[in-house]
Amino acid sequence: MADSLHRLSGRYQAMNKRRGVLFGGSGLIGGSIIRYFSLKKRGTVDLRAPSSKKVSLKDCEAIQDYLLEVRPEFVINAAIANIIADPELACEINYFGALRIARAAAALKIPYVHLSSAATLPPGENLDEDQSVALAPHLSNYAKSKLMAEMTLNYMAHEHGLDHTCIRLSIVYGKRDNKIQGFHRLLFTIADESMPFLLTRPGVRHSYSNSHKLPYLIHYLLDNRAEFSGKTFNFVDPEPVELADLALTIRKHLGIGRPKKIFMPYWMARSGKRVLQATLRGLTKVGVKGALPPELMFLGAFYRTQTLSCARLQATGFTDPYPLETVYTRLPELIHHYLTRWSRQHLLNRYDRTLEFDLAVREDFTADPLKMFESVVTDASTPYAELKKCRTTEARETGAEPPQQSSP
Repeated sequence: MADSLHRLSGRYQAMNKRRGVLFGGSGLIGGSIIRYFSLKKRGTVDLRAPSSKKVSLKDCEAIQDYLLEVRPEFVINAAIANIIADPELACEINYFGALRIARAAAALKIPYVHLSSAATLPPGENLDEDQSVALAPHLSNYAKSKLMAEMTLNYMAHEHGLDHTCIRLSIVYGKRDNKIQGFHRLLFTIADESMPFLLTRPGVRHSYSNSHKLPYLIHYLLDNRAEFSGKTFNFVDPEPVELADLALTIRKHLGIGRPKKIFMPYWMARSGKRVLQATLRGLTKVGVKGALPPELMFLGAFYRTQTLSCARLQATGFTDPYPLETVYTRLPELIHHYLTRWSRQHLLNRYDRTLEFDLAVREDFTADPLKMFESVVTDASTPYAELKKCRTTEARETGAEPPQQSSP
């Protein structure tokens, strides 16, 4: 009798699970979301996270076929190309990939949670969600592609009824990052004692995003669509952090002598970067391949304050599950986790595969992104007709009325 009840209970839970799809499950953010729903909310959500080999964001048909097979009730996009990716890859993954998911979500009339970046914002203090940099050719491939994705999703929300929420993250910290980048690059550089001086100015502050807390927000906003649909939210710790103080605090935890409390001027840091780039190019000619840390492309940001306001999120019904948790309180466990990991592994972050890419697309993305944006939202942002047709057919077969298209 007990076994029968247990089996019935299991079947009932399986029938009542919400089914979702997560793209980008192998990264720090995606992994945190998977662990949250598989461990803390086990039995409530069936979250599928297909690998890029199974479902490539460069293949719109693969995305459509997979979503038709799984029939999710929501979709999350945490996939990003490497921050130093070339124009082709940045455009394909960060922009076109986000657009393809959005078109499918709009056709299926399901919520779409998009993870974006503070790279779309200018320097400054207390920046809110309505601010962004102007779309221009000089932006980095990463910033340009993330900004174009945000702009297109907002357009689709108004023109095609896309139910989306955009979450902007700043400098992300957390455990189990497979790449040494962002905050973890700072930790690695200090632990390796390869930072003799501070590459910043006194008083320069930045906002930080806790990957441990993010899944709680995603879970809440999926359950409260009216409060979050069609909106962008900054997800950062309430208190910004001074870069120099954080670096010196890490040094103190490690008990080492570097970096010295000496601030390297920006002109000197920039000149040093150029010398290293020239040296690496020279070494390439004799068969030695090397690369600068990708974060050095944002060297100027080390010398400029950028803090994000989280007032809009605080005004919602979402409650911070760990209000006292900050990058400082998590430093001991992060240091122990990553130093143990790095002592046991060699992490190589290379992407050598050659992509076939339309040269006209590359030219527009590189030199005239506004032209590409206007073209995409006019000609290629409508929900996929195949998926809409499938939904209508299913509704007729089940006797249910097809959902009405919401007004822009």
